[in-house]
Formats: sequence, structure tokens, C-alpha cells
Amino acid sequence: MPRVAAIDCGTNSIRLLVADVDLATGELVDLDRRMTIVRLGQGVDRTGRLAPEALERTFAACREYAAIIKELGAERLRFVATSASRDAENRDDFVRGVLEILGVEPEVITGDQEAEFSFTGATGELKGRDDLATPYLVVDIGGGSTEFVVGNAHVRAARSVDVGCVRMTERHLVVDGKVTDPPVDAQIEAMRADIEAALDLAEETVPLREARTLVGLAGSVTTVSAIAQELPEYDSEAIHHSRVSHEKVREITEWLLHSTHAERAAVPSMHPGRVDVIAAGALVLLAIMERIGAEEVVVSEHDILDGIALKTAADVR
Repeated sequence: MPRVAAIDCGTNSIRLLVADVDLATGELVDLDRRMTIVRLGQGVDRTGRLAPEALERTFAACREYAAIIKELGAERLRFVATSASRDAENRDDFVRGVLEILGVEPEVITGDQEAEFSFTGATGELKGRDDLATPYLVVDIGGGSTEFVVGNAHVRAARSVDVGCVRMTERHLVVDGKVTDPPVDAQIEAMRADIEAALDLAEETVPLREARTLVGLAGSVTTVSAIAQELPEYDSEAIHHSRVSHEKVREITEWLLHSTHAERAAVPSMHPGRVDVIAAGALVLLAIMERIGAEEVVVSEHDILDGIALKTAADVR
């Protein structure tokens, strides 16, 4: 069982997984799995550049992760960077910093590659279950982009579009440098129109409505599940493979969109770094469910990070 490390650096968060991988079954035995909110994509949609303070937050997390990887003795590390670093003019500063700290260059992957990793990680444990019909639609709602992947055992079609919880928040809910608390109807309507346009774009290449099971990934979706279950704290075990109905997602989204920062921050399962962006992420999820007529979303804690680890382990052997 090769021991590998995988890092997924997105627009809002950077995550580490160190795991032993059984290549025969595709099972991962977690040794360390953690997430740090770094907001690497802070202001990228507006300026086209990674902010110095965002880079430093990310590099600080990388230094912490480097120590963990060394302690656990991973055979190989793969560092994948997604939406924010694809868009930034100064992405070379990011690449140099990661290389100096971790000894590997970040792979700034395409949206299609991102989708492939997400599908592999999310569906590995679902295959063969009688209660979940195929094809799956795997939806990974990130900070800067959302990936849509339709497939059965393998990917049939995939598309990445530029709507995510951070991008939508900064584009529609920030006024004079501050998140509107709470947003007005016109802001919500503009954000919804942006999301619908992105769904139109995704449907040009991905048959979203053919899906029989919707699988939702990443922090916006897992946080909605935690709220739906009224968890006293964030509990990955309770969230993984939970199911949230369309009606419950609608109810939670409406509350998030019309709540204040203080009210959202008081939710015990809410990560502090998601307080200002969760409403936009929930609205993306709701719009997807309405577009495809999904009665529920199956929530997965296994996503692109697990897909990266599986692929890295296969490369080791």
C-alpha cells in the first residue's frame, strides 16, 4: 500500500491528505486530512492578480503541511492548484513559493482535469449500490469555479464554469469592500442570473438532466448538510453520504441569503472562513437541483483530493 500525499489548493481553501492506498480496491486509509481557509483567490476576479497577503497565507499553510508530510513519510507528493491560480497574472510567484517550501511544482490543472479527479474521488465508494441509480452527476462547487461531471463507471462528459462561492460573493455581494449584510433582492437576482447563465454553458457539453443521482462535493455542500442535520459541530462522518432534500436545500439557502454575518457565524458547524461565502455556494447548489429536477443531493466528503491521491498512488507503483 503506497503512502502518498495530495494537496488541493483552490480559490478559498488549501487541503492536505496523507493516506495509504490499496490499489486493488481503491480504498484510502487516511493518516491525516485537514483543510485551511487561505482565500488565495481574494480579489482575483477584480484585479487579475493574487494578492500578496493571500499568497503569504497560502505559503504559511504549505509550511505546516510540509512538516506533516515529512513526519508521516509519504513516498510521493502531488500538489494540484485550481481556479484562482489559473486566472492570475502573477501565478509564477505562487509556483516559485510552493516549489521552495514543498519541493514540487504545483500543477495548475485545467477545468476538465479537475472534473476527472473529482469524479474519481467522489464515486469510488458509490459504485454497485442498489439505492443510487446511474448516471451520476458529480458537482464540485469550489471558490472560483464549479465542475460538472456526468458518468457511470467512467466520465462521459465534463465542464468547468466560472461560478463559485467566492467569485459570486465578490462579484455580487461586496459593496465598498464589504459583504452586504444581508444582501438586497437585486443583488441576489443578479447572482442567480449569473449562475443560470453558467448552467446554460455547462449544458452545452454536459447532459445534466440525464443524471439519476446528484453527488455534491466541497465545503458549500458539506456545510449545507451540516446545517440540515443541525450538527453541534462539523462532523465528517455524519456528513459523508448524507442526503439532503431539495426542499431542505431551498429552506437553508433562503435563510443564508437573508441572514446577517452574526447569525451565520453562530451556526456551530460553520467554519469561520465560510461565513461570508456560504450563501452564494448554497445558491449555486439550489440552482443546480432546480435545473435538473433533483429531489435530493448525496453529499460526499471524498472529492478531488481523494482522486489526486488515487492517481498518485497508481503512479508510484
